[in-house]
Amino acid sequence: MGKITLILGGARSGKSTCALNLAGKKKKVAFIATGQGLDREMRERILKHQQARPKNWKTFEEPKNLSALVSGMGDNFDCIIIDCLTLLVANLILAKNKEKAILEKFKVLLSQLSRKKAKVILVANEVGLGIVPVSKLGREFRDIAGRINQLAAKESAEVYFITAGIPLKIKG
Repeated sequence: MGKITLILGGARSGKSTCALNLAGKKKKVAFIATGQGLDREMRERILKHQQARPKNWKTFEEPKNLSALVSGMGDNFDCIIIDCLTLLVANLILAKNKEKAILEKFKVLLSQLSRKKAKVILVANEVGLGIVPVSKLGREFRDIAGRINQLAAKESAEVYFITAGIPLKIKG
C-alpha cells in the first residue's frame, strides 16, 4: 500500500510547490484539483497552478465527490495529489452538507486512499493559527477544516508544515 503525506500551511506558504516537489520524478501522477473558477481572479489562480504542473500529469477537476473519482481510478497512478482539502470543505459546506456528513465523506475518502498503491499527497490550509471568525459560517468552516486536517494527519505517515516556502517535517 502507498503512504499518505499531508502538507499543511497558511495561504501562499508554498504548499502546492512542496506537493509538486514531493511527487518528484513520478511518471504517472493524478492531480485532483478541488478549486472552482467561479470568478475571473480564481480562474487565473487555477491557470497558474495548471501551468506549474508537468504536462504528462493527468488533472482531474472535482470540487466535491472525490470518493467516486478515487474509486474509479483503480491503481493506474503511482502518485495522487489532492489540492486542496480546505477548498473541498468549503465546497461541501456551500452545497449545504452538514459537519457530520462532511466528516463521514472524508473518512471514506481516507480509507480509499490508504488502500491505494500510489503515494498520496494531501494539501490543506492550517486554519488553527488565526483569529476566531466573526460569523457562524466562518467558525463552522474553520472547525470542520481543522477536524479534517486532524483526521488526515492521524492517517498520514508524513506531515509537513510549510512556512515562507520552507517545509518543516513534523511527523514521519
